[in-house]
Amino acid sequence: MRNLFLITLFVLTSFAVQARETISIVGSSTVYPFATVVSERMGNEGFRAPVVESTGTGGGMKIFCGGIGIHTPDFTNASRAIKQKEIDLCHKNGVTEINEIIVGLDGIAFVQNGDQPKVNFTKEQLWQAMAELGPHPKKWSDIDPSLPDYEISIMVPPPTSGTRDAWHSLVMKKGCPKDILEKEGKKKCNLMREDGAIIEAGENDTLIVQKLQGDNEKFGIFGYSYFDSNRDKAIAHTIEGVEISLEGIQDGSYPISRPLYFYAKMQHSEVIPGFEKYINLFMSERAIGPRGFLTDVGLIPLAEGEIAIKSIK
Repeated sequence: MRNLFLITLFVLTSFAVQARETISIVGSSTVYPFATVVSERMGNEGFRAPVVESTGTGGGMKIFCGGIGIHTPDFTNASRAIKQKEIDLCHKNGVTEINEIIVGLDGIAFVQNGDQPKVNFTKEQLWQAMAELGPHPKKWSDIDPSLPDYEISIMVPPPTSGTRDAWHSLVMKKGCPKDILEKEGKKKCNLMREDGAIIEAGENDTLIVQKLQGDNEKFGIFGYSYFDSNRDKAIAHTIEGVEISLEGIQDGSYPISRPLYFYAKMQHSEVIPGFEKYINLFMSERAIGPRGFLTDVGLIPLAEGEIAIKSIK
């Protein structure tokens, strides 16, 4: 404990001598557009605009938990909650004061080129199409004759993505047959095929949209906010008979929805200019309220009265 105190004291002393004047933010590609808008607003209100990088949720957590000091980020965005192993990594490296802020909600869209007709998929059908433990069908119609009669090809986020994690828990786990889930466990149910049907597309959702444009039979996965801004280029298929919509995500009827977060390294709050301003602006009614400026770019606000901030121990 004494050693950790001395390390913390040394780093914070270094801060005073070698202060960084610009907020550093890493993490989720889904939360990235919202963080960017907040950063631009800060820049227009007399502060230095924070630097925002899209590294994916898992990648952001790794960098965020790397330590304290000017060479580590102040915030990380996330499209899933922080994992216990990430909390342990943070604590190991002296990051012991962390606030979790829920900024809103998002749904995950299962998308295709906008020229294609909408199809309804169940979670079980999606699991059969994507799972390593599944039947490895060649075509969608091999799963069900009502599905398209062409080969399965799905672009997915990388393992470091919070969207991928959410897809695992909300689709792969839920769609996995009960007997296989009980026998093999959640981790194996989440494993995806490695025979070419599933394609890791990176953290850049723009590239997924571009690839969809050139292939009418390819599918992709990304957040509602990004889909909403690309409705002229992509369609979102229904899941369990429910279309993705702001209302469906907010009331929970759309079956693939999740909260969005950012995490604050509170040990930086006294030494990084604008740190508290960034949190207060992001959490303000004018940003994330029902008529907030972030709703204009696709953020779905939390229900009134929901707890949005807590300390991570």
